[in-house]
Amino acid sequence: MPLRPSVHTTLAVVELRRRPLLHCLRALLPAGLLACAGMSAAGDEGSVDKGLADQIRSHLGAAVVLPAGPARVELEVGRLDPRLKLAPCRRIETKLPPAAQLWGRTRVVLRCAEGERHWQVYLPVTVRVYAPAPVARGAIAAGTVITAAMLGQAEVDWAAEAAPPIADAAALVGRTVARATAAGAPLRGADLRQRQFFAAGDTVVLWARGDGFTVSGEGQALTAGVEGQPVRVRTDSGRVLTGMPVAGRRVEVQL
Repeated sequence: MPLRPSVHTTLAVVELRRRPLLHCLRALLPAGLLACAGMSAAGDEGSVDKGLADQIRSHLGAAVVLPAGPARVELEVGRLDPRLKLAPCRRIETKLPPAAQLWGRTRVVLRCAEGERHWQVYLPVTVRVYAPAPVARGAIAAGTVITAAMLGQAEVDWAAEAAPPIADAAALVGRTVARATAAGAPLRGADLRQRQFFAAGDTVVLWARGDGFTVSGEGQALTAGVEGQPVRVRTDSGRVLTGMPVAGRRVEVQL
């Protein structure tokens, strides 16, 4: 029987338990993806065609990057424009648009592959990925240095923002909050002030990594070593290299 895409909102809940960071990100063909993801699904498909819902769920298993350990994923299928008049279709394919991923608010492409009239539409979806993460026990004001006592653990939506929460509580201790954080909220990279590991003119240790080898030496920083920002370093021979500051007076250079 020809299928018609539903315009009703449906919520599919998928329980996933998998090894850390399942690497199936580019396996986007529907066939075999449930086995690849190793997931079990439960929930009422509602008014969404079962075949269409299975394809969307298959994309979910392939394209969502999960935290290590148990995670609970909710896929909310949005509405097509009710003004659309789509011809019946014997086979509907789903795929991700270029540069898109199933994380937070996004969309998938529905394409009629077999029908009297071929068509293609975009279906909005919202992916929520619930997993444990460190959270603020109480409200934390901007400029506060985080202590272990300020942190708790709770299940949060990792996909609520583009960047996932910081999963290691020890990595948060001693960091300075850049913006006010509400009680129960996880902390992400944008919530923290960037660290400065050294100043321009400081002597730094260079760690150069290549294919199967590592060498070290010293140099003089030409710019301040700010977390996440490239830094230029002049070696004793006068050569200028660009690397990434990774710790106090330490720069890593990829050769």
